Amino acid sequence: MNIQPNSVVALTYDLYTKTNGEEEFVEQANEENPLVFLYGVSMMLPKFEENLTGLAAGDSYDFHLIAADAYGDKDENAVTDLPIDMFGDMEKPQVDSILPLQDNNGNQFSARVTEVSETVVTVDLNHPMAGQDLHFKGLILSVREATEDELAHGHAHGADGHAAH
Repeated sequence: MNIQPNSVVALTYDLYTKTNGEEEFVEQANEENPLVFLYGVSMMLPKFEENLTGLAAGDSYDFHLIAADAYGDKDENAVTDLPIDMFGDMEKPQVDSILPLQDNNGNQFSARVTEVSETVVTVDLNHPMAGQDLHFKGLILSVREATEDELAHGHAHGADGHAAH
């Protein structure tokens, strides 16, 4: 079966970012712990899925995504100061730590702490990989039709479709 909408894909990948012309290894999904996802339901980066379209089990892939097609360009205006008193009695966050935040509509997101002073915590709201070109290399392990349950839930239930959820 070839990768198409509403199929469950299991794959390996090595992810590299490119900074100043140098590639740096970021993370990996291997055969023991593959990435398993429901294809075509906006779970993955659209250009990532586009590069996998039509591949089948046993096919390897190797492609690059420019920053704009990955997590977007870095927005220098996506940095803000949070008042230190919003942390109450909690320990002050450390630089480079990730804070789980929520907006007024209940949407959850993360921010990286860039600076801490006596009065404010400065956070960067950009995705950690914003502004970076990505390089993916890997192997398609399996492709199967999604079950009715998976389609109803909008996500894969494991490579074989029987994982607990």
